[in-house]
Amino acid sequence: MRTWSEINWRHILRMIGIMLVIEGLAIMSGIPFSLYYGSHDIHALWVSGVITALSGALPLLLLKKHRENTIGKREGYIIVSFSWVIISLFGSLPYILSGAIPDLSDAFFEVMSGFTTTGSSVLSDIESVPKGILFWRSMTHFIGGMGIIVLSLAVLPFLGFGGSQLFAAEVPGLKTDKLHPRITQTAKRLWLIYFGFVILQTLLMMAGGLSFFDAICHSFSTMATGGFSTYNDSVAGFSPYLQYVIIIFMILAGTNYTLHYLLLHRQVLRVLRDEEFRFYLLMILGMGVIIGGMLFAYHGMPAEKAFRDATFQVASIVTSTGFVSADYLLWKPFIWFLIFLLMFTGGSAGSTGGGIKSVRILLLVKTSMVELKRLVHPRAYIPVRYNQQPVSQETLAKVLAFFFFYMALFVLGSIAMSFLGLDFESAVGAVIASLGNIGPGLGSVGPVENYGHIHDAGKWILSFLMLTGRLEIFTVLVLLNPGFWKN
Repeated sequence: MRTWSEINWRHILRMIGIMLVIEGLAIMSGIPFSLYYGSHDIHALWVSGVITALSGALPLLLLKKHRENTIGKREGYIIVSFSWVIISLFGSLPYILSGAIPDLSDAFFEVMSGFTTTGSSVLSDIESVPKGILFWRSMTHFIGGMGIIVLSLAVLPFLGFGGSQLFAAEVPGLKTDKLHPRITQTAKRLWLIYFGFVILQTLLMMAGGLSFFDAICHSFSTMATGGFSTYNDSVAGFSPYLQYVIIIFMILAGTNYTLHYLLLHRQVLRVLRDEEFRFYLLMILGMGVIIGGMLFAYHGMPAEKAFRDATFQVASIVTSTGFVSADYLLWKPFIWFLIFLLMFTGGSAGSTGGGIKSVRILLLVKTSMVELKRLVHPRAYIPVRYNQQPVSQETLAKVLAFFFFYMALFVLGSIAMSFLGLDFESAVGAVIASLGNIGPGLGSVGPVENYGHIHDAGKWILSFLMLTGRLEIFTVLVLLNPGFWKN
């Protein structure tokens, strides 16, 4: 194990520099929309993009290549965690310079929410924000959905050395599914599938009457499972056709991208046999039917609307997208309590969805059932099986550790937010919505509210929880362990 001085800081700074250059170009991608709609944010986008790109180019010019192939796990964790914080700081510039969000705490919260695909917002009047800034806001979802590290590996093949360490630290899941022996090719395949879905959804939403701007912004948010909308009421005013399109693509976005790859190669049976996929679909459709039945019975909604609203909100919460088609806090308390429980689930491993992930929930259930059997048959060998294969004790230990840290962060975060003045309902809602990268929570941060009223300290705490949840907890928490920096 290398000491602090032996960590390859040159490579770390160069990698962060590369990502800042990419981010600078992405910021300026909103300028064409500013020109088209005649909004007054061109200067802010141009200056922010140039500052960000030049800041990234500086370490690339000053630091020569040095031990480029010696990147290890520690460098991987440092690069991923540090880069997400740094790109969020630079990503705040367009908001601050344009005056859309002049306060640093608010701007950083908004950008971190975008990059981590959380979808929480401090904005109360989204429709008044200039179009170029709104496009950058949605672009943060698009970049963060698959991950800026994975994007860097996809477009810059020379980063392949040590790329597996970066890939494993950023891509969510119990293990890294490689679609190709070379990690750069895996990254390219993931981004091609991701971008292909964005294009397809954009076309379908334009066919439903949306402008290209609104269609692509909502497609960015859907496939990234982010939830930023260009409208104050999210997608509540959309036609049933558009809402069904979003439901389908939310479910696709929350599915393991390895399964999409297999499906494209006509391996349908392997997809249908995947236990996580079946559990994930059953959870969404089952809860959609149950809650839809309650809306039909207790709220007198027409059957189709009850099923659509219920399935939309269940899919939005489970996949951590956070779009809102209805204010679920106006439903019966038992219904929104079920929705609150769904906030602890999440999409599939290897998807853009957040949360604990369906596979971990499934393994926790299987482990509990096996332990019950072992009480009756203490001498029997009863392994936990997943996809017909026994699961190692090491994997189960990681799942249990992840669940423990997840719940510990939830409890500690809720206490901290309560201390800062939020009522209990709002505190637990804000924390689980941030940790699970969901967006809308409960109480004063519910589906039709925003996070603007929260104390600045609370916004930084929630930003930390967003980052920790997006990077699967261990990638961030390992940096807080003193042993990580010692020999």
